Amino acid sequence: MKTAYTMVSDYGPGIDAEGAFHTGFKEAGGQIVGLVRFPVANPDFSAFVQRAKDANPDAIYIWIPGGAQPAAVGKALAERGIDPAKVKVMGQDSLAFESARKSMGEVALGIITVSNYDSSIDTPLNHEFVKAYNEEFHRNPDIYSIGGYDGTRLIYEVLKKTNGNADGEALIADAKDMNWESPRGPITIDPETRDVIQTVHIFQVEKVGDQLLNVEIDKVENVKDPVKERMKH
Repeated sequence: MKTAYTMVSDYGPGIDAEGAFHTGFKEAGGQIVGLVRFPVANPDFSAFVQRAKDANPDAIYIWIPGGAQPAAVGKALAERGIDPAKVKVMGQDSLAFESARKSMGEVALGIITVSNYDSSIDTPLNHEFVKAYNEEFHRNPDIYSIGGYDGTRLIYEVLKKTNGNADGEALIADAKDMNWESPRGPITIDPETRDVIQTVHIFQVEKVGDQLLNVEIDKVENVKDPVKERMKH
């Protein structure tokens, strides 16, 4: 991919994602041939997708919040003739959430996303987690499920270390350097920033049997917050 067009929601997270993608893509030798920012509430994606198509990029990068918007974007991509087999369609986790894939149908095939978790991660621990989660809630876990699960585990483990002392300073001090094996993969709390150091998974939507699933095609291990890492240099 030598050229890319970016489409993001016009608020903090979307603008951050746009800036990070532009920086990384340009540093790798790519060219940004256009960009657009959607209104956050109820955008009609058709005109925006047409603009991206007219720019004739090798790839389109999309950042949108979860909910109804991923499926609406997918529908607009299909209506405007964007074929992920020819133009790489990339985004963050919500673009290919399970609900979005079901709404999009085979239009979703080939979409590439990056995420810290998906229920399809093929490890014994995640299989156990997905089974238990389905038994309790009758659906697959998602990024919000794993965030709550790991956050609760951190609190539980730190309270054991402090013998139940819930003082803020004590909890923070003992949370530093904590590490454990999560269904998402290994996690460490960065002692410098108190952010999570984790594996980032790269998924592509593929048909497995009669289901459209996020299939892991690559991963990057021990990822720290890239913005804070850049600020050190």
